[in-house]
Amino acid sequence: MAETQGKVITCKAAVAWGPKEPLVIQEICVDPPQKLEVRLKILYSSICHTDLGFWNGTNEAERAFPRILGHEAVGIVESVGEGVKDVKEGDYVIPTFNGECGECRVCTKEESNLCEKYQVDPMKRVMVNDGGTRFSTTTTKDGGSSQSQRIYHFLNTSTFTEYTVLDSACVVKIDPNAPLKQMSLLSCGVSTGVGAAWNSAKVKEGTTTAVFGLGSVGLAVAEGARARGASRIIGVDANASKFEKSKLMGVTDFVNPKDLTKPVHQMIREITGGGVDYSFECTGNVDVLREAFLSTHAGWGSTVLVGIYPTPRTLPLHPMELFEGRKIAGSVFGGFKPKSQLPNFAQQCMKGVVKLEPFITNELPFEKINDAFQLLRDGKSLRCILQIAKFLKR
Repeated sequence: MAETQGKVITCKAAVAWGPKEPLVIQEICVDPPQKLEVRLKILYSSICHTDLGFWNGTNEAERAFPRILGHEAVGIVESVGEGVKDVKEGDYVIPTFNGECGECRVCTKEESNLCEKYQVDPMKRVMVNDGGTRFSTTTTKDGGSSQSQRIYHFLNTSTFTEYTVLDSACVVKIDPNAPLKQMSLLSCGVSTGVGAAWNSAKVKEGTTTAVFGLGSVGLAVAEGARARGASRIIGVDANASKFEKSKLMGVTDFVNPKDLTKPVHQMIREITGGGVDYSFECTGNVDVLREAFLSTHAGWGSTVLVGIYPTPRTLPLHPMELFEGRKIAGSVFGGFKPKSQLPNFAQQCMKGVVKLEPFITNELPFEKINDAFQLLRDGKSLRCILQIAKFLKR
């Protein structure tokens, strides 16, 4: 890739010009990486509900257009900026929305994975180095001529493009022999869910769990609990069509709130003899969160928040309910420190400790990205893989 190093690259990207507007596949310019930055050639990218949420423009404060969305991907390093030492040209990598500088007070401690400088920030839309963007275009979405217009970044990553630029803290090197399509899932959904079970809740063998919301992240929680030997995994979802698929991830019991005449937490307490050891809220709904919290056993039950909560409503709990001994905590990126821990997690996935294949339900060419969004909106897809690179030689 020496022919492109240090030069502006012109490539194709799917640009979001406004909330709920179809993404436009168009040519953009991608600048060379600056100090402590990496430019990647994206090979595969998948679509997450978080992409859908930002595309919808649900939270006005987080809106920024034009923008290149996407944060689950796998790619190859095209070039690196000054000071980058842990990856080089030709390395296979995954981008991560939650970075790890390796030097700050948080990165040097085990207690948290929220790097002081590069942690996930939904408000961030520019690069850390200079507050600028590395994307620009000289054509409007309708193909007319215009002055060069900058395009905003998204969640430290922006992967719906043939080339992207990231802070080096958000790039994780992986085994070059890893199955690349599957590795893209570790950028977000699978790592978030499995890590919530492994790192945040620390699910133990023989324990019971309840997973509220059986989308990709919820099923990843179930898969993580299965891999840790949970004896009973109760899946809760109002969409009965998800139950059959969830069996592949270890779900043993199913609860559909629509079929009940009593609150979900009462049903779970009845069938488990007092409540589960761990519950996971993966929908981003505060009312569901209350059910998840109350479904755990008094004295030691633990609830982990995994979903994204766009509502301004606060926790639906009375302080005295915490005196019953139940605990509640949030989990970001499954508690994984990306550079320190994801390479080993990727190796475990390659060995089959965690099964990745069932999460990939659709594959489409990059040009069909709007169809992929529709599949997700219609609930017909867990993860749709988009092939971004035209040719791939290994």
